[in-house]
Formats: sequence, structure tokens, C-alpha cells
Amino acid sequence: MSSVTSSATSLPQGYIPVMLTPFLDSGEVDFEGLKALTELYLEAGAAGLFANCLSSEMYELSEEERLAVTRTVVEQAAGRVPVVATGTFGGPVAEQAQFVKRIYNTGVQAVIVISGLLADEDETDETFIQRSKELISLTGDIPLGFYECPVPYKRLINSDVLAQLIPSNRVVYHKDTCLDLDEVIRRIKVGEGYRFGLYDAYMVNAVASLRAGAAGLSCIQGNIYPELIVWICENYNNADRQEDVRTLQQFFIDSMDIVHSAYPTIAKYCLQKRGFPISMYTRRDVGELTPDLQRRADLLLEEMDRLQAELGIASVFRKALEAPLK
Repeated sequence: MSSVTSSATSLPQGYIPVMLTPFLDSGEVDFEGLKALTELYLEAGAAGLFANCLSSEMYELSEEERLAVTRTVVEQAAGRVPVVATGTFGGPVAEQAQFVKRIYNTGVQAVIVISGLLADEDETDETFIQRSKELISLTGDIPLGFYECPVPYKRLINSDVLAQLIPSNRVVYHKDTCLDLDEVIRRIKVGEGYRFGLYDAYMVNAVASLRAGAAGLSCIQGNIYPELIVWICENYNNADRQEDVRTLQQFFIDSMDIVHSAYPTIAKYCLQKRGFPISMYTRRDVGELTPDLQRRADLLLEEMDRLQAELGIASVFRKALEAPLK
């Protein structure tokens, strides 16, 4: 494949968490809590950070809050890892391009495009490609990424569509939610030779995707047990730890249902239980965290503790909480 040049640079391999937004009980953004949470992800070994995403309750943030949340994460990370953040929230493509520039000016490494906001559900792939190319042309040399976000609807970007967009060499990140390992492999293949990284969100396929060449994982589970996600990214191909890899992969499969229940409230509950001072206040209506869900979450955390002890993984929570904010 011929070489391509652009200001776009590759993102690192590993775990890029989809960050939560801590709120005060009053409903305001808890910026000090956000700084502490940023440190927690970094202490766990995150390779990058995805701020202002669905887990961040981005649709419930005002435009200025989206910018302030992103800027806070960038400043707290202070160049230790790259930060990416969503920069498209609907409207005409030219309008979306303007906000892409505003988000980029906070200091992020790449701006993430929501696939379902560039074309409606009943519009064709050709329309999506045309609007994506328009957005690319209107945003200079800003590195971009795609996120197959389930809201407003999940628009999958198949490998044939990606193959028409990646040669711009502007697409450096893809948060994959297709749930189809064969399609993941095809997407990775069309990105070869470019500064393109696929980060799978579907933990059922975590090990298989990593072995197929995925750059890493961007999953909600990391908001409950980030240490385990980092460990699998670092050890999926470790010949000496394959039995542990299989055990952990099965844990990811077994816990899929509970981690998606009343999310992100359940993640905030689990962080509280692990000792992180975060309010369970959630702006997004995700349903009630019932006593039964809390009981199941408690059992999940017990199993997590057992696995971390078995694998020799130290909890990052005490260490991160004791460290002064930078």
C-alpha cells in the first residue's frame, strides 16, 4: 500500500476508557471529581482517554459543559496520554464541522464523529460517505474518529464504507460496536497501512479482536474494573498466561448483562463501593438501580476481587486516591 502523510498520528495500543462524568448531588458537573477520575484511569494503565462520550452523558451536557469537561480532562492528563472527545451533535454538516474545531481547540488528539448523526436511519451508505467526506474536507487536518454510538440509533460503518474514508488518513480511531468478529477482522484489514486503530467495545470478543489486530478496547466495563481491561490488553497473547486469559474472557462474557443494567448509574455505584468518592447522580434516564441490581453488582465486585487476587493484579483505587491531583 502506498504511503500516506497527514498531521494525523496513531493513537497508542491498549485500553481507551469511555469516561464517566461525575456530577454533584445538585446536578452540576463535579470538575474536581472529574480530575480525580482521570487520575484513576491513568493509574489503572489507560493508554488514552475518551471524554465527552455516551458514558459521559454527552447528550445531557450543554455545549459549554462539553467543552469544559473535555478541556478539564486534557489539562489533567497533561500530555501523559492522548485524549479524544466527541465533536458532532447533529445539524448541518457545516455546523458539525464548526464544533469539531471547537472541541479540537481544547487540546484533544482526535475528534470523534457520531455515525448516527451524519445520516438518518433510512438514508443510504452513499449519503453517509458523502457527508463524512464533506466533514473531513471542512475540518482541515484535524484527526478524526468514528463512534458507532447506539444513540440516536446505531449506524454501523461496514468495512466497504470504511475503505472509502480511511484513505484520507484522517481517521485514527474507530470505536467498534458491530458485535461481529468477522466484520471486525475485515475492518482491521482495510485499515492496514494507515494510522487507523480499531478499539472494540464488545467484550465478548475482546481477546479474539485483540488477536485479530485491534488496537485496543474501549468498553464500558472499564468503568467498573479498569485493571482487568488493562490486564487483558497487555496479556492476551502472553503464552504463559493463556489459562488466565481464558478465565478472564469468560468473566467478561458472564458479566455482560449486569454491567449494562441501569448504566452508567451502576458503574458509579460500583466505583463508590470500590472506594471512589463519586455521586450516583445521573442526568440520563437509565432506569432505577433496584435493590436486586445492587445485590448483583455486589456479587460482581466480589468476583472481580477474587479474579484480581488470583491474577496478581493490584487494585489501583487506594493508590490513585492517595495521589495528589497534578
